[in-house]
Amino acid sequence: MRLAEWAETRFCSEADVRVLARQQWTPELADDISDAESVIFIDCAANSTPGMVRMAPVAPSAELPRLLTHHFGAADLLAICSFYYSSLPRTAMLLTVGAASLELREGLSDVVSAALSGAESLLEETVLHLLATTTERNTIQNS
Repeated sequence: MRLAEWAETRFCSEADVRVLARQQWTPELADDISDAESVIFIDCAANSTPGMVRMAPVAPSAELPRLLTHHFGAADLLAICSFYYSSLPRTAMLLTVGAASLELREGLSDVVSAALSGAESLLEETVLHLLATTTERNTIQNS
């Protein structure tokens, strides 16, 4: 949530950037995602080195997720977009930060806290690149 809060503040003047911060991803998010040109999912990674920041493309999962599950991944949400809305963002990325612990606690671990500035930089660089690409594509289409 901290990265999403940071992004909301950083990009508040960008009309083409919308931040949706959720503790848990639900199928209802597919409506917003299907309308987006680009989407960046932000999540912790339990299977990654604690504090490791990674940005990677994400594609729809091959199968629709069970709709009664409590956790949807980025690929699951994209599959829902594709199946129910026949629409996908042009670009879908997943930014992860390796979790030191998934136990309930107050605040972040020291290693994850230390990784946040790198995650913010990577997120900013990616969003600015996507905005520039969109602007360039719109300019070419309008020419």
